[in-house]
Amino acid sequence: MDPQKTDLRIIKTRNVLYRTLLDLMKESPFENIKVSDICNKALINRSTFYVHYKDKYELLTSYINDLKGSLCQELKKNKKISNSKEYYLEMLKLFFNHIEEKKDIYLSIMINNRNSIMMDILYDVLDHDIKKNLQKEDLKKNIVPEDILSKFYLGAVFNVAMEWLMNPTYSKETLISYLTILIPDDLNRK
Repeated sequence: MDPQKTDLRIIKTRNVLYRTLLDLMKESPFENIKVSDICNKALINRSTFYVHYKDKYELLTSYINDLKGSLCQELKKNKKISNSKEYYLEMLKLFFNHIEEKKDIYLSIMINNRNSIMMDILYDVLDHDIKKNLQKEDLKKNIVPEDILSKFYLGAVFNVAMEWLMNPTYSKETLISYLTILIPDDLNRK
């Protein structure tokens, strides 16, 4: 059998399972969803499900890891590192764009189901990106240690983004304009 066709079938099956899980999570908490519910709604046999995943937790983990990968790719677009303020503002724009593009996913996994694993993964992705950029030569001269600085801004970025997702009172552009005011031009340099 042609391996490319096999790969396409695997990709299609996994995408169907992802979409089905997402749809079910909009209706009820993840803990209440059974593998049989996923299979019935996806119109696949349980045996097909178990070829791909050992249980619903592995399916959710795989889905979250794919989301994590797409966020990492999005954050790599941030080339604005002439100073910390530009970096944070660009990171915010990229993060908000990712949330906006995948709003259904974020709402289903994070808000409707209060999935702390998802929150931890996103937090880690942003933390890694911030630390990586703080270590660049032109961002090293901060008086405040890099771990404190990264946690401080990470908390701000993450909480503002989650608030915007749960309660979109302000437009993305308005939030960015407010954050432009809140983030200092010179992040505590010597």
